[in-house]
Amino acid sequence: MNSSWKKYELIFLGIYGVAFYIIIICRSLQLSHDHLGRLFGLRRGWIANLPNDLSDSQWRNFRGNLPVLTLVMAIFILVANILRAKYCLKLKGMSIVWLSLSLSYLSYLHGACVIFIISIASANFFLVKIFSQSKYFLLMLWIFNIFVHLGNRVYEGYSFSIFGQNLAFLDNYRGTFRWHICFNFVILRMISYGYDYYWAQQDSCFDQKERSVDIDKFSLRIYLCYLVYAPLYIAGPIISFNAFASQLDIPQRNYSTKQVVWYGFRWVLSLFLMELMTHFFYYNAFATSGMWKQLSPLEVSIIGYGVLNFIWLKFFLIWRYFRFWALVGGVETPENMPRCINNCYDLESFWKNWHASFNKWLVRYLYIPLGGSRKKLLNVWVIFTFVAIWHDLEWKLISWAWLTCLFFIPEIIMKSAVNALQAKDAFREFVLRELNAVTGAITITCLMVANFAGYVVGPSGVKWLISRFLQKDGLPVLGGMFATFYLGTKLMFHIRDARQRSFLKVNPKT
Repeated sequence: MNSSWKKYELIFLGIYGVAFYIIIICRSLQLSHDHLGRLFGLRRGWIANLPNDLSDSQWRNFRGNLPVLTLVMAIFILVANILRAKYCLKLKGMSIVWLSLSLSYLSYLHGACVIFIISIASANFFLVKIFSQSKYFLLMLWIFNIFVHLGNRVYEGYSFSIFGQNLAFLDNYRGTFRWHICFNFVILRMISYGYDYYWAQQDSCFDQKERSVDIDKFSLRIYLCYLVYAPLYIAGPIISFNAFASQLDIPQRNYSTKQVVWYGFRWVLSLFLMELMTHFFYYNAFATSGMWKQLSPLEVSIIGYGVLNFIWLKFFLIWRYFRFWALVGGVETPENMPRCINNCYDLESFWKNWHASFNKWLVRYLYIPLGGSRKKLLNVWVIFTFVAIWHDLEWKLISWAWLTCLFFIPEIIMKSAVNALQAKDAFREFVLRELNAVTGAITITCLMVANFAGYVVGPSGVKWLISRFLQKDGLPVLGGMFATFYLGTKLMFHIRDARQRSFLKVNPKT
């Protein structure tokens, strides 16, 4: 495809994109206004006397606790940085400081249930130390942590009365936040510690990008500090034990003070964007109120698209807040949402850029040990089933995981076929580009279906949606959606090409 044709195509795609979002915004505003009285979860807002959509409990709780969280962050960072500067603290000293501060934080969150956290963490520590030389160690590590996770969920964090009536009084001091919900992330850290210690013992060259820390740093004190480190405790981002321990000794230097401040300011702007969104567009309220069943196929597609963007922005804000806290404290973690949801056209890139730190964790501790790309078609089933169970014990999440796996298979096959073809001339390049665009449109459709099943309507709702779109008034909407995804994918190609050209200008020898 010559450059002039690409230029005209880009102009057309840009005009189409602007028109698409004007239609989406206008129809969304009309829908929110027309169904205002029948939506659940709307609260009094502060922008133009409009209601605020706080129907999502996770977002409502995070938003409501922001003042307290920010106060805690300020106190913790101030105390830790003053002590670090005054006494020139390194690994040992900072692990004591952060462990003490974090345990006080956990005591406020979970009350007496901190006993459960420390007990399980200690059991995992001694399992790692005692059995790390066994050839069945990794299997034991996984079995222990999966059973702990299932037990936490089934018994909903346990009751002290289970262990004796003389302990039942402790059930009156369970704190303000359910400990077993946060423990999902602790499970990942316990597995990370086990693997990193095992590889350090084996002197493994498993990961060239990450050096193992010295064996003496795998102490109980640093281990507990890693598990309950306050900035990352509630929601991550996830970081390996090696990366965490090395930054306790020497704080991160990739971000200057100016860059960290700018990062925080951008987060504030993103928060304001979310406030605008929840005051004017009540996407999530439509989903939680079950109103989507009363809408036309076009309106359902608009609400579905809006819900996915709301979910993306919600997690973007939550994860970036805690990452900012960690950065100020001297610990750099992976960016969980490095790319916008509207700029992903295949499953592989989507999952690399959605909860990216979890993706890195899965690759390091599950995908590669299971055989990596050599067994890709089999590995995705194991990985996504684990991801679903890790999130919660719900059938809709299992259905989401298996739907995603089913959609992964044709993408893997298609990518292999496309990679086998060489674009030897302009015509073949054009054909390959069109094939990739069609594949991208199919993938985006599949992603919407899978995420709707997992996070909005459940498996039964997806059956209703499919039957609704296959009716006479739904087929044109389905065709329009597919055409939009196709054109959107081509626009993403232009963005990708522009980034590559920019990169090559900066790094001409690459």
